[in-house]
Amino acid sequence: MCEAPDAVNFIRSLTLRQLQIFVIASRCPSFARAAEELHLTQPAVSMQIRQLEEAIGLPLFERVARRLALTEAGERLSHHASRILGEIKDAEDAMMSLTQADSGSIAVSIVSSATYFAPKLLALYSQQYPKVDVHFSVGNRETLLRLLQDNATDLAIMGRPPPELGTTAEPLAYHPHVIVAPLSHPLRHAHGFDLQELAGDTFLLREPGSGTRMVAEHVFRQNLFVPARSVTLGSNETIKQAVMAGMGVSLISLHTLGLELRTGEIAVLEVNGTPVERTWQLVHARSKQLSPTCLAFRRFLLEHAEPFLEREFAPFGLRRPRRLAEADGTR
Repeated sequence: MCEAPDAVNFIRSLTLRQLQIFVIASRCPSFARAAEELHLTQPAVSMQIRQLEEAIGLPLFERVARRLALTEAGERLSHHASRILGEIKDAEDAMMSLTQADSGSIAVSIVSSATYFAPKLLALYSQQYPKVDVHFSVGNRETLLRLLQDNATDLAIMGRPPPELGTTAEPLAYHPHVIVAPLSHPLRHAHGFDLQELAGDTFLLREPGSGTRMVAEHVFRQNLFVPARSVTLGSNETIKQAVMAGMGVSLISLHTLGLELRTGEIAVLEVNGTPVERTWQLVHARSKQLSPTCLAFRRFLLEHAEPFLEREFAPFGLRRPRRLAEADGTR
């Protein structure tokens, strides 16, 4: 067993490139996936991680069910490495503030439900500002809260974060959640029935830590509702496929359903109290100094997100209620 290295020598032996590789690898299921994201070979990634582990004297990764997982040492280093890289990014942005807002880079994090529209908005932005390099990452709500806390992202598109996190959240767009079912469901054509009518159904839920799961649990508590059975699935795509296959029903973001509703492959049930009214939020750390590039991107999202989503989902008749728009001050 190797002896723990001297703390000063350990810090001096680290390189920014090693920290960058480690942070990316810590968010990937394998070194092969990290290598793809970093545009490196898998052996190069493995070598850098091995050198980092040798410098620390502790293993950073272990394999759990054929996937990479962080050890306790890896978890702690991930937190500090993200903060270090975030501070360096802030320093770069501060220097960039002396130049124009049509160049530089932006780090954007989005919850998985936003992957169905955010890339289209990013593409529109890139057409207007081709010199800006936009990096975006995807995770559940819990992951994004950690990225914000670690100063590892500039902006996040998600639901409202907890107030104690120290963030600024701005309403971005109306975000309805609906209950979906297979086309064969006996209540497919029913109008205005209570959630209790679905007590015998299997509810398909996202994993703990996701915003969609939190919305479902809130609705259940509000209605004193307990489904006969629930199944946890790890992604919106898996849930939609399971619903269409007849495994059960689910409460899910309307904005994940564009394709299925256009092709008529899934049914939205008219349950009383739905759509559940939520709002997409544009979030950044309150202590973060946004660069001119980030400020320009923020303005772009605040101006274009809601009109874009309303155009996309207007055919389904689920528009943002006027009272919700007035409450958020966005109309």
